[in-house]
Amino acid sequence: MARKLAKSTVERFRRKLEEERERLSALIKELEHERDEVRLSETSSERSPDPNTAEGGSMAFELEKEFSVAQNAADLLSKVNHALERVESGHYGICEHCGKAIPIARLEALPYATTCVSCAAKR
Repeated sequence: MARKLAKSTVERFRRKLEEERERLSALIKELEHERDEVRLSETSSERSPDPNTAEGGSMAFELEKEFSVAQNAADLLSKVNHALERVESGHYGICEHCGKAIPIARLEALPYATTCVSCAAKR
């Protein structure tokens, strides 16, 4: 049986996770807003570059990059929310696979970690 984290330690990680949730949510909203602005400007006659030109290719690359960043932020937000659910259920800091304690150093690096290092390596 894994030893439980001290209540003060769990609260510290809860605050860290909540701050990360706010940061990621704001980032996602900002990226969505920027993407909407680009879409609107692309429909105007002055900003409809031919996709076969360097400008059009560059614009497509930038949009793809922003989409990738937004997708990564959404994936991280999902992990943060899952970790917060584990805080609420009293399972935070315990590996989902083997049931052993997740080292504090791992939680410091990845507060949303739900597996110990050895179980994460197996995946």
